[in-house]
Amino acid sequence: MFTGLIEETGSVLWIRATDRGTQLQLSAPRIAGEVHTGDSIAVNGCCLTVASHRHQQVTFDLLEETVARTNLGALKPDSVVNLERALVADARLGGHFVQGHIDCTASIIDFAESDSRFEIALPEDRARYVAEKGSIAVDGISLTIAEVKPASFVTWIIPHTRRCTNLKNAQSGDLVNLEFDILAKYVERMLAAPGGSVTSLRVR
Repeated sequence: MFTGLIEETGSVLWIRATDRGTQLQLSAPRIAGEVHTGDSIAVNGCCLTVASHRHQQVTFDLLEETVARTNLGALKPDSVVNLERALVADARLGGHFVQGHIDCTASIIDFAESDSRFEIALPEDRARYVAEKGSIAVDGISLTIAEVKPASFVTWIIPHTRRCTNLKNAQSGDLVNLEFDILAKYVERMLAAPGGSVTSLRVR
């Protein structure tokens, strides 16, 4: 479980196919010395397991499903990625509950550098999970939705977020990973179950 508060931006050293599948190696000077093999790290919001680490480098094995469903397969050497270690039980939850399970990718439609306004495409089959003032994880960053449009949503970011995440390099057309709020998914699941209704969800 993660919070969507980015600890560090790392850079891609290489991503390549091996006899064990796809491997990704990052330079992550801040957290590399504090992780252990088997730890979970969200890379652009995608929960990955540390396969090995040494000095300032961390290496991950990527499943075919991960490469197909996220923007990690499009990474190149020197690409900047957002990194967050898994939440510990006694830590403050400053963002929202982020699982690290990417739902889909979407393109940045437009951004205004002057006021850090981002508009991101919203796939039609996922639009039901998005609500104004609700939470969403974009490349692992916990953001608040400011406006919902028929085929997109708008969010603004503060200067700190722009400066300390990969959004500092964002351009229109870039592909970002989206993870929708888990609460919306559970509510949808319960309402779809036999006997599911708004009334049945009331706290008694």
